[in-house]
Amino acid sequence: MKFDLDDQQQMIRDSVREFAEKEIKPVAGQYDEEASFPANIVKKLGQLGFMGMMVPEEYDGAGMDAVSYAIAVEEISRCDASVGVTMSVNNSLVCQPILDFGSEDLKKKYLPALAEGRHLGAFSLTEPEAGTDAGAVEATAVLDGDHYVVNGTKIFVTNGGQADIILLFASTDRSLKTKGVAAFIAEKGMPGFSVGKKEDKMGMRAADTSELVFEDCRIPRENLLGKEGMGFKIALSALDGGRIGIAAQAVGIGQACLEESVKYSKQRKQFGKPICEFQAIQWILADMATEIEAARLLTYNAAYQKDKGGRFSKEAAQAKLYASEAAVRASINAVQIHGGYGYMKEYDVERYFRDSKLTEIYEGTSEVQRLVIAASILRG
Repeated sequence: MKFDLDDQQQMIRDSVREFAEKEIKPVAGQYDEEASFPANIVKKLGQLGFMGMMVPEEYDGAGMDAVSYAIAVEEISRCDASVGVTMSVNNSLVCQPILDFGSEDLKKKYLPALAEGRHLGAFSLTEPEAGTDAGAVEATAVLDGDHYVVNGTKIFVTNGGQADIILLFASTDRSLKTKGVAAFIAEKGMPGFSVGKKEDKMGMRAADTSELVFEDCRIPRENLLGKEGMGFKIALSALDGGRIGIAAQAVGIGQACLEESVKYSKQRKQFGKPICEFQAIQWILADMATEIEAARLLTYNAAYQKDKGGRFSKEAAQAKLYASEAAVRASINAVQIHGGYGYMKEYDVERYFRDSKLTEIYEGTSEVQRLVIAASILRG
């Protein structure tokens, strides 16, 4: 197996890191404190080709591989995980399903603007009574002539309040449960569609997370993604790819925790010497570095399997499970190494601590990832 990055992937890492260090890191704390959306940064990411990295060039995307995408999300998240998840959702949960399941007309209509960052996408599956149990979707879509009339409420929608394009899941026949779910493309401004409450979150505060409300919203029939009854399949496929993005995000958070801990431990002196000279600190750093590298390799492997074109559900779940839990451990240890200062907002590790937890929850909790992995193993 090849572990070295090729020239293009190394170039991606260098260019994204330079952009993130210059444009994102200096203002990340301010966006977090204000819980404000970094629209100008997201727009620049689109102009640089990072909002549609795996979209083919024929649809104005960058036409890159999944490993390059994982590298980019990691580097962005190393400076601000909120920007990382905004970018990840647009790439994995919106562009990819349209590319995989959309008609040629839908691809031509929506992908160029999404890939170039002129439009932002959101993925709306979760409801008040339908989270992990996606078959419990209560939003309905009733065909009326040339339109589907959609009614329902979606919650915890990343990019929801800022999105121009929404990948929406609703049931055309609730008696069929998962087999009755369909996927649609909704647009900002459609009559009957409105943005509800914006969530006030513990972490990832610069990422917009909002409620979306559909009241007799009329969506053109041609905006059905795939066919009726394919929605659950489309959602699972999208989440497989999305988990690679979240794993990469977690790796970025973990790497940031390690770098800040190393830097602080060299500067902070106790008992007449830098605390990095104490074995207790060295062992924490060693464990952090080992776990982060293992998470990175799992993430790259999942991306590599995606690039090969085969099934990668297990690999994506393994990467997301391990990387998210490693990021949480890294953030806890980073705060511990910083001591009292780690609890203060003037130090970035306080933000990393809050941000890391969500990686264990969204796009499938750690418990769900274990179920996916176990099911794959038992199938043989």
